[in-house]
Amino acid sequence: MEGKALHIRAMVVDDESPARSNVVSVLRTDADVESIIECGSGEEALEQIRLTKPDLLYLDVQMPECDGFDVIELLGRDVPPAVIFVTAFDEYAVRAFEAGALDYLLKPFDDARFNKALARAKEKLALQRPRSPEIERLIIKSAGRVLVIKVQDVDWIEAANYYVLLHVGSSTHLLRRSLTELEGSLGSDTFCRVHRSTLVNLRRVSGIEFDGAGEYEVLLDSGARLKLSRRYRQELKRRLSGLSSER
Repeated sequence: MEGKALHIRAMVVDDESPARSNVVSVLRTDADVESIIECGSGEEALEQIRLTKPDLLYLDVQMPECDGFDVIELLGRDVPPAVIFVTAFDEYAVRAFEAGALDYLLKPFDDARFNKALARAKEKLALQRPRSPEIERLIIKSAGRVLVIKVQDVDWIEAANYYVLLHVGSSTHLLRRSLTELEGSLGSDTFCRVHRSTLVNLRRVSGIEFDGAGEYEVLLDSGARLKLSRRYRQELKRRLSGLSSER
């Protein structure tokens, strides 16, 4: 999907552990999925949904005592924005859509079918989220000085607890903002996450290299070498490809 990472909070509800693990394993490979909560019963799901307010819910239909439809009915206005029912029985499809389901996955499903449902969820969530204005400059205050740094001049950004470090050429500046908060304000066509704690300026990337130890690194024009997490690899390649086509 184009644009900024969605930071989706997902929840998987199924009373069968292997079935939950199957969904979770696929979700973990997607760069837009920030967190995943697992629930083994409808009762547990009700409590966790109200507590954590997930964006995307994968919900099994048949569960003892409190099934998927019970969960939706009891939640009322607390139903997550995107609900995908997951079941081995096709006879519940009509009822699922009447309950507001975004999609209906029949077990066993392949990756293509799963990804199609996930893409629909992403589209819905992206449309519901307000776009924040993109900033062009960052203000750094330190030791009585005020520095103004153009966003386009930043090579890469790394998280440092509740702060971030801005790497601009040979200089490093501490900014009192979290990485996730800052990412939401940066140009969607300029920065891309390559690790849970790292953002890179796409226009500073000179290549991607396999280090021989089973890991990939992002190479920057400055000579910096940054670890590339597996979950962000495909998104980075897609974004770089799109950038090349614009030039």
